[in-house]
Amino acid sequence: MFHPIPLFIGLRYTRAKRRNHFISFISGTSMVGITLGIVALIVVLSVMNGFHKEIQQRILSMASHATLTDPYAGMANWHQVLAQVRAHPDVVGAAPFVEVQGMLINGAAVSGALIRGIVPTEEDQVADLRRQMLDNASVDDLVAGEFHIILGRDLAEYLGVAVGDKVTVVSPQVSSTPVGIMPRLKRFTVSGIFAVGMADYDRNAAFIDMTDGAKLLNLGESVSGVRLKLTDMWEAPRLAREIAYDLGGNYRLLDWTQVHSNFFSALAMEKRMMSIILFLIVAVAAFNIVSTLVMVVTDKQSDIAVLRTLGLSPARVMAVFVVQGTAIGLIGTLLGMIIGVVLALNVEVVVGAIEQLFGVHFLDPTIYYISELPSDVHLADVLTISGGAFVMSVLATLYPAWRAAQTQPAEALRYE
Repeated sequence: MFHPIPLFIGLRYTRAKRRNHFISFISGTSMVGITLGIVALIVVLSVMNGFHKEIQQRILSMASHATLTDPYAGMANWHQVLAQVRAHPDVVGAAPFVEVQGMLINGAAVSGALIRGIVPTEEDQVADLRRQMLDNASVDDLVAGEFHIILGRDLAEYLGVAVGDKVTVVSPQVSSTPVGIMPRLKRFTVSGIFAVGMADYDRNAAFIDMTDGAKLLNLGESVSGVRLKLTDMWEAPRLAREIAYDLGGNYRLLDWTQVHSNFFSALAMEKRMMSIILFLIVAVAAFNIVSTLVMVVTDKQSDIAVLRTLGLSPARVMAVFVVQGTAIGLIGTLLGMIIGVVLALNVEVVVGAIEQLFGVHFLDPTIYYISELPSDVHLADVLTISGGAFVMSVLATLYPAWRAAQTQPAEALRYE
């Protein structure tokens, strides 16, 4: 049979104006601490999710979901491979490419770069280079035989070149000359500049026409490989293996999670560590519940003794204070969850208002590629944070409630 007496008494203790106002203050502090901890966790993790999503979109706007290469030589049968992979139901697009780690020279400025030869119309199927172009430049300027090159913005600034200038491309391939073995050199005209907002591309990448790249690398009719775009990028590891198996042969297939594994692992580790650090705020608030209930138990010794003499069992006395502490934790958790989600969904508005009020810019557009704080609220994060905070609040009630249950009526009423 259900006896709600502990529930009624526990809630009454929560609502009652105590004689000891310090206990009320500690109780309110515990509730506010839990609320602020949850708000901080939800907002910070949502902003981190937003940054991660933004970075991921920028990386995948240039990187393919999977890359198929021949580890032993150039891919001579790339036309056949291209037709086979495009026939696969999970392949959205495919494009051939040539690639080399070379050097770019302009006067005294020298920089290494990843030089990729592409077919502009086919590259649109696997990447979004066209949208990253600056000053109305176009990837269609990469025409076979004209030896045009497109540079990342930071790379162009380092070399000191602009559209229309010349740069010398040095390939690791060598040529035999009367004076000995010499690296292959070719002058290219800068036809465009792009900006992704990622140093890996803006500082270290350049694009040329695929035919020009094959000539530079002395590949003949071969290419370095084929880049793929898949129906579901999160299934890229599995789909890549399936495609490689269907093709047969000794092809090497890398998906985007392998190419950028260190970077995304670092982001995931950063998120975990930040979660642990911020969760300590909730832990401190939960420990405040312990001190609150310990003082309440001490303050209510005579009340507990009267309840015991009226027949309330130790277990139900314990339940009274579990209800009181749980109510504090529940209210703080609900408030924190609601306020946190609202702030996370409107973080750009809130930050914009603060910037206008104080005349500052947290993300200066002249310095950062992202001028506004992105936010991406994940339901799983909200539920995990709220659930964890509530569980900690409940656990914090157990020891003080147990102490209350051990109260002996005769001892407590001796001096009453």
